[in-house]
Amino acid sequence: MDIKQIIDYLQSYDGRPVKLMEVCGTHTAAIFKSGIRSLISDKIKLISGPGCPVCVTPTAYIDKCIEYASKENHVLLTFGDMMKVPGSRGSLSEAKGNGNVNINIMYSPFEALEKAAENPHITYVVAAVGFETTAPAYAMMVKAAKEKGISNIKLVTALKTAIPALEWICENQEDVDGFICPGHVSVITGSNVYIPLAEKYKKPFVVAGFEAEHILAAIYRIMKQLESGENAAENLYRNAVKEDGNRKAVDVMNDVFEEGPAMWRGLGVIENSGLYLNDAFSQYDGGSRTLYEDMELPAECRCGDVIVGRINPDQCPMFGRKCSPMDPFGPCMVSSEGSCGIWYRNVH
Repeated sequence: MDIKQIIDYLQSYDGRPVKLMEVCGTHTAAIFKSGIRSLISDKIKLISGPGCPVCVTPTAYIDKCIEYASKENHVLLTFGDMMKVPGSRGSLSEAKGNGNVNINIMYSPFEALEKAAENPHITYVVAAVGFETTAPAYAMMVKAAKEKGISNIKLVTALKTAIPALEWICENQEDVDGFICPGHVSVITGSNVYIPLAEKYKKPFVVAGFEAEHILAAIYRIMKQLESGENAAENLYRNAVKEDGNRKAVDVMNDVFEEGPAMWRGLGVIENSGLYLNDAFSQYDGGSRTLYEDMELPAECRCGDVIVGRINPDQCPMFGRKCSPMDPFGPCMVSSEGSCGIWYRNVH
């Protein structure tokens, strides 16, 4: 079936209302960029899921990073999208503006190796945030540090895995009819990881690329599955995603990390969804396993509901009023992959 036939089918759909979740922030941005909502029936509602690692990072994590950055002979290394995420006493950006902290923007975790080797009297604390997409790089960096005998590196991890979060959505949001699975994460994990979810929850899970035709094809396949009652995991991104994923990347993660409970802002603690340094690399752990506290946001901030797709960002009372990318209040507005930031740039 060609793309015109797919669009014709999706535009003319007049069955029961369905709700489909795209889990990846890059998919959310692509849906806006290509105007996909204008190409499908109003009865097909697309909602965003917890696909932004920055957005689900709890306040205790930010507080811990600021604590390290305030210590003598300590430097915090972080990617730029973490700078404005609010902690209980402000963001990294605000802490840096107030002085007395050492925070540097990094562009690769491997920068820590070079800096630590050159400055053995300084401890470099790496803010390791992400999903399976970025976790292998942190794992390789830590392995290299141990092999080189570099000891003045610490990781504060907020590394999470996608499957437990999807299971949480399935358990707690029965009105989600199907899932457009994250492309980048699936490159690492493979497409087979969605088979148990599809079988257990009787919902379609379709892996898609990021072009408009990829996403439209995924929506079409989900709709056809719902029509037939098939409920299967499908991979429409075969040029990048293998059934078993990237085994080398998975193996290096398994060498360095072990699973444990993790706090997801908006969802709470999800068992086995966090990645923590195992005993063999515990000397590099910066105290990541205890970061469960999350500041309660004011009732008018609906960030938690946005993260799990209960509401669209523009349904939050603060959206575009008290919360914008220039002056973000909730974490969903901070990151380029956050739902609120994407909606603001495309809708507001």
